[in-house]
Order: sequence, then structure tokens, then C-alpha cells
Amino acid sequence: MARQDYWDNIDYLLENWSDKEASRFIELVDQCLSVISQNPKAFIKTDYKNVRAGVVTPQISLYYKIVDKNSVELVRFWNNFQNPQNINI
Repeated sequence: MARQDYWDNIDYLLENWSDKEASRFIELVDQCLSVISQNPKAFIKTDYKNVRAGVVTPQISLYYKIVDKNSVELVRFWNNFQNPQNINI
């Protein structure tokens, strides 16, 4: 679902904003992933088992699951203005 969310966000930015905003979103995601790759526990725990969340932009958070010592799974890119009970992790 994270892959689809990611591309949906880029499509939205390209359709409603500009290439610049879409590129900036991609850069911010890359920065967030870099932090996670260096320290998977860098972001806050959620109520979901082994799932953490980091803010990519004020509008979008990245939810990810620590699978084991060497890997994480991206779960969702979530619009922070949506009801968190609908996240479906």
C-alpha cells in the first residue's frame, strides 16, 4: 500500500501543484528513508505492533514496520488530515 500511496501523492502534486512540489516531496521522502536506514527506531512508536511513524511533510506521515534487525517494511504514506482510524495497517 505504501508504494501506491507514494505514487498517488506524487500524482496529486503534479496535477494540482507543480513539478517543484513533487520533486520536493520525493526529496523529503528520501531524507526520511535515510534516517530510517541509519536508525530504524528514530521515529515514534504507534499503537500498531512494530510500526513507527515519521512526518515527511506537515500533510504526510510515513508508517513503517521494523521487520528484523536488518530490514523495515514501508506500510503507508498517510495524509495527516484523514481519520487515523481508517489507516488500515
